Amino acid sequence: MSLTAIAETIQKGLSKSDFTDSLKFDCGAAGVITLADKQVSLEDGPAACTLKMSVENLEKLVTGKLNPMTAVMMGKIKVGGDPSVAMKLGKLLKG
Repeated sequence: MSLTAIAETIQKGLSKSDFTDSLKFDCGAAGVITLADKQVSLEDGPAACTLKMSVENLEKLVTGKLNPMTAVMMGKIKVGGDPSVAMKLGKLLKG
């Protein structure tokens, strides 16, 4: 799945959720997905929390094949910034 397709999937969940924080998925050289003001963008921007991971792990996360907490514990996701925003990720992805 491309970063664009993942962003579209996240936008669908975001539009159904009450998630209002700013969050960035940093996939290194592959690019970023930034969530802010109930919008998803492929542009890099400021965010309260940044999650660093591979595109493959982001795809698994978005499709429900990777548990966010387990991924952090295993080092597949690195959290920067406000960890309370990352804790709301489960609700967003279920949205």
